[in-house]
Amino acid sequence: MRDLAFVAFLFAFIGIGFRKPFLFVLCFCYIDIVAPQRLSYFLINSIPISLIVFGLAVVGWLVADDKRDTRWSGRQTLLVALLFYCWMTTVNADFPVEAADKWSWVWKALVWAIFLPLTLRTKLRIEALALVLLLSAASIAIAGGIKTAAGGGGYGSLQLLLNENYGLYEGSTMSTVAVSIIPLILWYRRHGTIFPPDWTVSLFCFALVFACALLPVGTQTRTGLICLVILAMLSLRAVKHRFLYIAGAGLLAVAAIPFLPQSYTERMETIRGYKSDQSASTRVAVWAWTWEYAKENPFGGGFNAYLQNHVRVEKEAGANEDSASVYEEKSRAYHSSYFEMLGEQGYPGTALWLILHLSGLAQMERIRRRYLKTRRGEEQWIAPLATALQHGHIVYLIGSLFVAIAFQPFIYMMLALEIGLTTYCRRREKETGWRPLTMQPMARA
Repeated sequence: MRDLAFVAFLFAFIGIGFRKPFLFVLCFCYIDIVAPQRLSYFLINSIPISLIVFGLAVVGWLVADDKRDTRWSGRQTLLVALLFYCWMTTVNADFPVEAADKWSWVWKALVWAIFLPLTLRTKLRIEALALVLLLSAASIAIAGGIKTAAGGGGYGSLQLLLNENYGLYEGSTMSTVAVSIIPLILWYRRHGTIFPPDWTVSLFCFALVFACALLPVGTQTRTGLICLVILAMLSLRAVKHRFLYIAGAGLLAVAAIPFLPQSYTERMETIRGYKSDQSASTRVAVWAWTWEYAKENPFGGGFNAYLQNHVRVEKEAGANEDSASVYEEKSRAYHSSYFEMLGEQGYPGTALWLILHLSGLAQMERIRRRYLKTRRGEEQWIAPLATALQHGHIVYLIGSLFVAIAFQPFIYMMLALEIGLTTYCRRREKETGWRPLTMQPMARA
C-alpha cells in the first residue's frame, strides 16, 4: 500500500508538471529530500526517478519558462567555483574510488543550488519552494516526533522513515535541520498564501514546531540541544516582549526536565565533560589530526580523506569508571563541516565555503533592514522571510561545528531560496525605481 501511495503521488505531481513546468522543480526537491525511491519496496526503487525529474525540471525551464526576469547572483558564481574546485580535488583525491562515490551526489547538490534560483522569479514561486521544503522535512520530523512522544528514541536507535543513515534520516543531521526550519515554519504561519493563515494552518505549524523540537530529544543528539539554545537566543531579535520571552522560555525548560528520559540527560551532561566521553574526545582528536593534515596538504585530500587518519585518545575516567583509559582508532569521520571542508578541500575550498555562507547571512541582514519598517502591504512578508532564513542559516552553521554536513542537499536548497529572495528584491527594486517607504511618510517635493 505504501508503494502505491508513493507512485500515485509522484505520478500526479509529475503529471501536473506537464501543465505547470515549475512543479517539476518542486517535485525534484521533494524526491531529493524524502527519497521515496528508497522508501519503496519494489515499484519505484529500481527507476532513476530522481534523474528523470531533474531532466524534466531543466528541460521545462529551458523550453517553457519566461527568462526575462532571470537574474544571476554572485553567490551562484561562488557555487560554480566551489563545484569546479571539488571536481579538481576529486580528480587528485587520496582515495579515488571513495572520493568518486561522494562526488556522485555532491555535484548534483551544487548544480541544483546553482540552477534553482533561476526559476524563482515571483513571490508565489519563492513561497512554493519554502512550502515544499517544509512539508518534505515535516514528513520526517513528524514521524520522529510521534515516536519520541510515544516513548521511543535513543541515540542511534530512533528510526525515522528510513532505517539507514541517508540524507536527513541521520539523527544529528535531521536534528540540526529540524531546528533550523522552525523560523521558516513560523514565517509561513503568518505570511503564507498558498494555504491562507487560519486556525488549521496555525495548529499544524505549531504541532510541526513541537515535533521539530522533540527530535533532539528522540535522537539524543548534543548537536540538537545546542541548536535549540542558539535558536532561542536568536529569537530575541524578533519578539516584542523580551523579558517575558526569557522568563517563559526559562520556565518551560525547567518544567520539561522531569519529563526527559534519563538517558537523554546523561548524554547531555557529557557536553561539559567531553574528555570522559569516548565519542566526543575522539572527535577532538580527529579535528587535531585534520588540522595537522591540512598543514601538509593545503589543497586538501579530496572527499573521504579522513579514511587515512589514525588517532590515539586518552579518555578520562567517567562517573562509573575507576581509571582513565587509552585507545586508538582509525578512519574516524570528521563530525564537523568545517574540518570536513579543511581535510577534503583544503584552505581554498574552505575559504569558498565560508564566503558562500557568510555572504548569505550578510545579504539576508541587508534585506531585513531594508524592508523591516516598510508600510507597503505587498512587502510585509520580505523582512520576516529574510530573518527566518538568516536564523535558520545561523543554526545550521552552529550545528555544522559538530556534524559533517558541508554538502547536505537540503541546506543548499535553503541557500538557493536565499539567493532567489535576493535576486527577486533586486530585480523588483530596479524595475520599479523602489525606495524605502517606512512608517514615517516622506515629504513630497
